Amino acid sequence: MAPITKADWIWKDGTFVKWEDAQLHLLATAVQFGTSVFEGIRCYDTPEGPAIFRLTEHLQRLVDSARTYNLDLKHDIPTLTKACVDAVSRNKLTGCYLRPVVLLGYGAAGLEADGSPTETYVPAFPWGTYLGADALQAGVAACVSSWQRAHPNTFPLMAKAAGQYLSSQLMKWEAKKNGFQEAIGLSPTGLVSEGTGMNIFLVWRGKVYTPALDGTLLPGITMDSVITLANDIGITIEPRQIPREMLYGADEIFFTGTAAEVTPVSSVDRKPIGSGKAGPITLALQKRYLDYAKGVLPDTHGWRTHVKS
Repeated sequence: MAPITKADWIWKDGTFVKWEDAQLHLLATAVQFGTSVFEGIRCYDTPEGPAIFRLTEHLQRLVDSARTYNLDLKHDIPTLTKACVDAVSRNKLTGCYLRPVVLLGYGAAGLEADGSPTETYVPAFPWGTYLGADALQAGVAACVSSWQRAHPNTFPLMAKAAGQYLSSQLMKWEAKKNGFQEAIGLSPTGLVSEGTGMNIFLVWRGKVYTPALDGTLLPGITMDSVITLANDIGITIEPRQIPREMLYGADEIFFTGTAAEVTPVSSVDRKPIGSGKAGPITLALQKRYLDYAKGVLPDTHGWRTHVKS
């Protein structure tokens, strides 16, 4: 995994600060207790210049996450939209990654966080293929993690909060230690839930499935994009309960996420999936997704927000 490539400027509550100046105190509530919500958003270099993909939907989820965690987000979606566009433009970026963050800063010592200010940041920086340079073609080796996803009503998993990703870190670390590139989490009932930061899809006997929304997984925006684009070309994707053993008998498996895009899974628990390479449905959906995001296809769904220099 490549380190962060720094840019020059980060938007903070209406102004830009130098990259090095976007810092928190050790005792900020977000550092002590993980009280922050965030989004990961990609900007692609299209024939019409940089375009941020599904920006409105990401920002709506950020607002919803902040509301769920009682964070006093003072900026509306139009303000945040301009912040994201300006962050790309001011840093002179084309293809890049944006990570809007809303957090509780320094002030309170206790969990109630009275007196800790809400701070909002929008960094933008270059970031390539999340799971490795050849992952989109060769696929990744995954394992079923010994760590489970949280039970519904443990955390509000429709919110994208930083503290909730501690379990994903445990899954990822365990997978890497055991020679895998990624992990698949099961729900408390033993059904397939999601990856460490991605949704999962299976091709089973010619049909495409994804785990039903059950309170253990994040309903991803890339997941929604893939389902919509699949429908456009006559491929129906059905949400359903997926037992673990369906992973081993699947014809194809792929992950979706803003960072992961559409990444094939070549094996699960060292059992090859299909031919052990990306399958035809995975490759068709991957191509359609990337062609749409990169401006090769017309923006029929209104998902691209163009950045003017």
